[in-house]
Amino acid sequence: MKAKILNIQGKEKATIDLPKCFSEKIRNDLVEKVLESKKSWQPYGPSLVAGKQHSAKGKIVHRRHVWRSGYGRGNSRVPRKIFSQKGSQFNWEAAEVPHARGGMRAHPPKALSMFNTKKVNKKELKIAFNSALSATTESKIITEKYERLENKKIENLPLIFESKFVSLKTKEALGLLKKVLGDLFEIAIKQKSIRSGIGKLRGRKHKKSAGMLFVIGKKEKFKTNKFDVVNVNNLSVLDLAKGGLGRLTVYTEEAINELGGRK
Repeated sequence: MKAKILNIQGKEKATIDLPKCFSEKIRNDLVEKVLESKKSWQPYGPSLVAGKQHSAKGKIVHRRHVWRSGYGRGNSRVPRKIFSQKGSQFNWEAAEVPHARGGMRAHPPKALSMFNTKKVNKKELKIAFNSALSATTESKIITEKYERLENKKIENLPLIFESKFVSLKTKEALGLLKKVLGDLFEIAIKQKSIRSGIGKLRGRKHKKSAGMLFVIGKKEKFKTNKFDVVNVNNLSVLDLAKGGLGRLTVYTEEAINELGGRK
């Protein structure tokens, strides 16, 4: 499978043979499995000593003829703490139990239940990664992912620039991308908007688009907040299939060569 390499003027410079990983069979089931296994949830729950942080004397004994006994006082058998003492008389107050004031919760959230324990085999992970790479070369999959590209055909996929691209300033790089991408440029740039409806009052005021993914080589550097930039060493299924297969992805020539040697 061949692809065109574009220079920093946006014109075709040469062609390159894509590595085998770009022409693998696309396994959407395995990609979804990997995405599910990588989901994270911030564990939450009460303190383990909630409701027990007091100088209680322990549980009351309910036997007869025992000092500090609760026998014959008409008290329910719940843990209590002593507020005051006068001789052998004690002023007890229920504590710790859920139905007592200041007590712990009856069935609090369990933090352990919130850890994602799902795992994926190494071979499945590799197939999913190659599937996500292959999806970046398929025009049909990309147009299905983005509603604004419905019934449009994208040519010259995957988009590959010569390595001089990383030496451009942000303004120059954006101008080049606008020239090459055309209608895709709106999708390529991250966009932030205020959410409509009451959701904006519930901790999710803004909506953000994922934007384009720019994959660079190990020794290359490019900084911008207009789109995501990922080094080949750190590239994963989560980057390539953010929100599902078919994310708009641009590569440098060096990144393509290094992907071919990646095991």
